[in-house]
Amino acid sequence: MENYRPITKATADRFLQLLKTKGPQTAATLAAALQITGEGARLQLLKLAEEGLVVSATTSKGVGRPVQLWNLTPLGHAHFPDNHAELTLQLLETIREELGEEALEAVVAARELQQQNKYMVALEGITDLADRLNQFAIIRTSEGYLAEWKAEEDGFVFIENHCPICCAATKCANICTSELRTFKNIMGDGVNISRSDHIIAGDRRCVYRITFAKEGVQV
Repeated sequence: MENYRPITKATADRFLQLLKTKGPQTAATLAAALQITGEGARLQLLKLAEEGLVVSATTSKGVGRPVQLWNLTPLGHAHFPDNHAELTLQLLETIREELGEEALEAVVAARELQQQNKYMVALEGITDLADRLNQFAIIRTSEGYLAEWKAEEDGFVFIENHCPICCAATKCANICTSELRTFKNIMGDGVNISRSDHIIAGDRRCVYRITFAKEGVQV
């Protein structure tokens, strides 16, 4: 341990982001992704565990030795942007209490329109669906969603590994409905979009499945 180099913020961020985007990982997998030794990864993870950011659990996968998987703790998840969650919650509650539920719905609708207009401008001229998803992922990542996408046999999958507005969405379900509606509108006609995983429902991430609505169109 005397040769252990103190963990830097940049290194810690890389470990935390991998666990956030990829889910529970072994020290060996993290070491390979970060191009460091397995022992180095293990020592870094132990340091993060001391800080309360990660935790390990041993699991068995069929025949063979048990595997130790590392994952984020609630404090580790809180390391990522929350867009001033406390203030947002206060504002939502104030609107609901002082102006009523209809006023809150009007605010959510206004935000939805603003978001759609913003994304439409950013995606203007991009007609290929894969290119559109790629640019949208870049935009959403810049907003704190840690977004990525991939092609599948029947369409695409769009993944958001973090929800920077999770606290607000927990208090106002219409926000999540609005997010899905926005996604559908900016991707245009000819596709079906459904949310298969949902952070608010207890899943690790939000996953959207995009399939072509018209028969005979190939991915």
